[in-house]
Amino acid sequence: MEETVNGEPRVLATDAAIAFLREIRRDHPNVLFHQSGGCCDGSSPMLYPASDYIVGDGDVKLGEVDRVPVYISRSQFEVWKHTQLILDVVPGRGGMFSLDNGRERRFLTRSKIFGGGEVACAIPGIAS
Repeated sequence: MEETVNGEPRVLATDAAIAFLREIRRDHPNVLFHQSGGCCDGSSPMLYPASDYIVGDGDVKLGEVDRVPVYISRSQFEVWKHTQLILDVVPGRGGMFSLDNGRERRFLTRSKIFGGGEVACAIPGIAS
């Protein structure tokens, strides 16, 4: 699976998300994202210590943000394969097992359709 579509990366992160990720990595240097598809956390990107999450044959690597791999389940990828995922950070509580939990901010996934122009809501400071 290619990590780009027509030269656009499958996954990006805002500057705020990169800064928050770097803050968390001071405590947990080796991490990975997995795009949640569960009912309880909605579609939140979950951040785990890399040693605590076993990437399986049913997972697809979308790419990396700030040298951190980003995965999604193969079934969810089939639904979202036409969209670019953009990791952002907003006020709130992270998922129960995600490393952003308890920090009063959480990661959030936004998206846009490849080749579809602008995102519906402006996203300031996107970093690739």
